[in-house]
Amino acid sequence: MVMPLYDDNPFRLPVRPIVTWGLIVANIVAYVLEIGTGTGDTQDVANIFGLLPSALTGDDEIPGALPPILTFVTYMFVHGDLGHLFGNMIFLWVFGDDIEEALGRVRFLAFYLLCGIAGAAVFVWSDPHAQVTLIGASGAISGIVIAYVMLRPCAKVTFLVAVVPLRVRAYWVVGAFVLMQLINLGASSKSEVAYWCHIGGMMAGVILFLVMRPPGVALFQCMQPVPVGAAKGNGGTPGPWSTPPESR
Repeated sequence: MVMPLYDDNPFRLPVRPIVTWGLIVANIVAYVLEIGTGTGDTQDVANIFGLLPSALTGDDEIPGALPPILTFVTYMFVHGDLGHLFGNMIFLWVFGDDIEEALGRVRFLAFYLLCGIAGAAVFVWSDPHAQVTLIGASGAISGIVIAYVMLRPCAKVTFLVAVVPLRVRAYWVVGAFVLMQLINLGASSKSEVAYWCHIGGMMAGVILFLVMRPPGVALFQCMQPVPVGAAKGNGGTPGPWSTPPESR
């Protein structure tokens, strides 16, 4: 098990990551409602709100399900079990605040949703007639993780590996994450984990972060150091991403 624990304390940032926290709360509330349906079977909720490629192509029709086009958004807020939810939310907690600080709240929300939609689109493209329901926020999270390494590749992140905490540079962790997606994609393209969705989210993350980042937000900051105060967040407040990596 490899799980991020923290990079910076989000409660000490000059601009609170309200959207990141709001997305975490929304996913938790959605899961509570999901398990509170009374059936005890999350598959019923997944059938209604999850994305089913064969429904998009007209091969299948599930009674009571949302219009397939809407499930490009709703699938992100449905999770299969508590572990699935926790795994996605811890990544959002650790990496989301930096990207929200860099993009601003409105752009960050758009970035998150567009990465998730792109991940779903690539998943459907990989097998348009698949009868596997896509659920979970991992497409959007994959985009955030990629944006993080584009922003702060040398930042140190504390990860829990098995039961051992390790503090390593972000580029090592994200590089390993990307490599594992590619390996797993080739080994089992139809597994329960939607690796095509992860790939789509990462590709979207690269493109969207390049396009959406405001002027003054430098990429690969440890390779091109930005003086303190040169990059500004919302309202002209220096963000954590404007601090030289040597001081972290």
